[in-house]
Parts: sequence; C-alpha cells; structure tokens
Amino acid sequence: MSELTTIARPYAKAAFEFAVEHKAVDQWLEMLDFAAQVVENETIHSMVHGSVAAESLANLFVSVCGEQLDAHGQNLIRVMAENGRLGVLPAVVTEYVLLKAELDKEVQADVISAHELTDQQKAAIQASLEQRLARKVKLNCSMDASLMAGVLIKAGDLVIDGTVRGKLDRMADALQS
Repeated sequence: MSELTTIARPYAKAAFEFAVEHKAVDQWLEMLDFAAQVVENETIHSMVHGSVAAESLANLFVSVCGEQLDAHGQNLIRVMAENGRLGVLPAVVTEYVLLKAELDKEVQADVISAHELTDQQKAAIQASLEQRLARKVKLNCSMDASLMAGVLIKAGDLVIDGTVRGKLDRMADALQS
C-alpha cells in the first residue's frame, strides 16, 4: 500500500497545485474521482494492467470519460498512461482528498463508543476536538461493546482513549511493572 501512495503522491500533488492555482479544487476532485471509478471497471482494469499501448490506452480512457474530463484532466490521464500509472488513480484520489482536507483545515475523527452517542455528546466531542486541533472536525461514529464504557477517539496521529477497557489495560500494565 505504501508503494501505491509513493507513486500516487506526485500526481495528486501536481493536480492539487494546478487546481488551487486555477481555483478548481472541487472540479478536479470530481474529475479524479470519476477517472478512478473508470479504472476500477473490470474491462478497463484489465486493459490498464494488460499490454495495451500507452497512447491507445490514453485515447480509450479519454473517450470513455468523455466530457467528465476537461483538457487539463485529459493531459493528466495521458501522462499517467505514458508512465504506466493509470492503475494508481484510486490512490491519487485518496492523496488528493488529504491535500484538500489540509487546505480546508479539516480532519476526520473516528469516535468509537461502547453505546450509541447522543447528538449532544457528539456535538461536545466535535467542539472539543475543533478547539484542540484548530480545525474543522468531521466525526465518524461507531460502536464497540467490548469497550465496556467511554469513548476512543482517533484523529490523525492523535489518539484519546477514555474507555474503561483502556483504563483497565493501563492499570494491569502498571501493576505488572
């Protein structure tokens, strides 16, 4: 997976910088997302990973995408086809989304709780995280009964473990050392 990320990052960065310069960040995200969906089509996928000539593949890909790609998007597809990198388009989209979130000062936070959180609890967690991280926070909430009680929050590199399971594990470690 990290190899795909390494390959995809320069394409995503170039597309993102171009999009920012031309004030078309959302339009580029739509184009890249559509192109990534085309790559995942079984027929196209087999051609991308087959022995089709780069120019033929690029022309086919551009014709399939049609008006979903502007001239600059078509150029990106042609460059990626020439370099044999069309297969990494889904990873390019992932990297592009991360760059867009950084520009928008947004972060996704996974909130795992033992029980369903109320809207008031979600709002309090979101407000607290926004203040701590100085970013807009989007919560992805889920439940895991094995936590017993409390919440586990993961936002980027930040992990806040306020679960009973986590406290018991830390207590057991302290008693054993």
